[in-house]
Amino acid sequence: MSPTHDTEFAPDKDAGLFAGNALPDQADLIVIGVPWEPTVSYGRGTSQAPARLVPASHQLDYFVPMLAREFADEVAMLPLNQSWLDANQRCMRLAEPILAAGGRLTDETAANLAQINQTSEQINRELEELTRHWLKQGKMVAVLGGDHSSPLGSLRAHLARYPDMGVLHIDAHHDLRRAYEGFTYSHASIMYNYLTLCEPSGPLVSVGIRDYSQAERAMAEADPRITTFYDADLAKADYTGKTWTECCDQIIAALPQCVYISFDIDGLEPGCCPNTGTPVPGGIDFNRAAFLLDRLLHHKKHIVGFDLCEVSPNLDNESDEWDLNVGARILHRLCVATYQSRPQS
Repeated sequence: MSPTHDTEFAPDKDAGLFAGNALPDQADLIVIGVPWEPTVSYGRGTSQAPARLVPASHQLDYFVPMLAREFADEVAMLPLNQSWLDANQRCMRLAEPILAAGGRLTDETAANLAQINQTSEQINRELEELTRHWLKQGKMVAVLGGDHSSPLGSLRAHLARYPDMGVLHIDAHHDLRRAYEGFTYSHASIMYNYLTLCEPSGPLVSVGIRDYSQAERAMAEADPRITTFYDADLAKADYTGKTWTECCDQIIAALPQCVYISFDIDGLEPGCCPNTGTPVPGGIDFNRAAFLLDRLLHHKKHIVGFDLCEVSPNLDNESDEWDLNVGARILHRLCVATYQSRPQS
């Protein structure tokens, strides 16, 4: 049980995620930050989220009514990997001329692209190994991106551990592009790569989708593993009298017992995340997203792991922490739901 946090003093500025005190070996849930965004094709900043969400998380209150106590020391975030930070900066520079040309390559930029794809693959392998390590220790594991290409290695490790798992994918985008602007491991390709490289048998259930290409729509309709709850259809259901509870139960009915959640913050309505890389009008509000998590618990689903990606600070105004504030609250909700969903021995 977590100790009660002192309510008279703010957390120390050097405190960890959720101002918790647990070391990784003591925690139940391990958060791995992946500060990676070379393939981001519009707004920048998401690679800063793993570092900047930590102090932002100190502004939360950690009391959880369903637990009747505070929830913080059950979670430990690993120190950020310096080699990943260095690789991100190097590959962001290499990506600049590729992005400026819309992915149209010269001999020089083709060499840059090859380096970025190779580095992406290496980070995927390292993340997979790190996730496998902590899963073997009996820990729950989450990824904090970074862009939405960040969690592929963790998805692969979770699938090896839970081969029948399904993925609940909350996003404005399908992320089913074969590649985007030449990047094999693009943020726009995470679900394509998961389906084709990891070859899961379980379903991919996507919620809030509202911005996609014709080819992505065709793949979503053709692949029997994919079930999509388009944002327009969810809005229509709302306007014609269907309750959100009914919508959530329909979403959950498409999922197996073991569920991995891949949460792109732009799945929320953009008032929650105005500085995310590719905001799209529409989307799910904060309370509906939280209720969907609660409904997973109601149906006794086992949340085996998750990722939260595409949270971005306001790069033009460092004092504006709104996106980080919302991201920290979604992260806390995801951690609590994952912890609560554990099978009871």
